This record gives sequence, C-alpha cells and structure tokens, in this order.
Amino acid sequence: MFAVVETGGKQYKVALGDKLKVEKLVAETGDSVSLDKVLMVSDGDDVQVGNPVIEGRSVTATVLEQGKHDKIRVFKMKRRKGYRRTQGHRQQYTELEITAI
Repeated sequence: MFAVVETGGKQYKVALGDKLKVEKLVAETGDSVSLDKVLMVSDGDDVQVGNPVIEGRSVTATVLEQGKHDKIRVFKMKRRKGYRRTQGHRQQYTELEITAI
C-alpha cells in the first residue's frame, strides 16, 4: 500500500514505515503530524485518485528530527566588470516517519 501526498509544494510517494525529509513543518520532535492533501492511494488493484485530493483520507507521520540541509554556495559574477558575490544557504527540513495511511 502506498499513497501520494503533497506538502511544502512538493509531492511524495510514501508507504508505511518510510522516512522522508520535507520542507519545515511547525511541530516538535516526537509529535504526530497529519498530512491531509492525499492525491492518490493504492492498495494492490484498488486505486483511488483524487480530483485534486481525496476527501476524508489522511496520512499520519511522526516527527523524527528538525534540521538543516548541507550548505550550498550561490556565486554571481559578471565578466570584465569586477562584480563577484558569494552567498550561502541552508534549507530547513523536517524528517518524518510514516506511521499510518
């Protein structure tokens, strides 16, 4: 059994017991989070597809960790003008474990 859920503007295919990193959610470590935007649920031959979401279905997950991804470097340069700018960025994430579909 798997489901396709949307959170943080991205879509994820999840199954029971999966761990995934999503955009930062407002929750503490150990809290239970309900993902209500379920786009599709498949259980063998039984497939439900939403239009755009399936009403009344949700995926429950437990928050494992709040953290930051590795730093990326943003470098801008214009040739022959002496213009150079370096900037760093670390995106925040929430790590979830799927407990129920």
